[in-house]
Amino acid sequence: MTQPPNLPQELRSVQALTRFAMRMIVLAAFAAFGGGGFGRSMAALLWMSAMLSAVVGAFRREPPVDVVLNHWDEAVAYAALFSLVTTLNHAVAA
Repeated sequence: MTQPPNLPQELRSVQALTRFAMRMIVLAAFAAFGGGGFGRSMAALLWMSAMLSAVVGAFRREPPVDVVLNHWDEAVAYAALFSLVTTLNHAVAA
């Protein structure tokens, strides 16, 4: 889906936040039914989402540091959540 180049910056950031929120809902739903437990499934899905967002950001040639939110920012958020979930999984297992 191509985006018109003249979208206001606020609208593009809102699109990125909405995309992130919707993807998190889907990831949590899939992780809830994962066979390896919620924590492990969520960690794997977050890692895959981080990689997917980074690849999409690279293909779309989005700047990693920009005024508006983009796929690179999503990749960083997924990576941070992956680190948090992994840390909590290790803390609960210990």
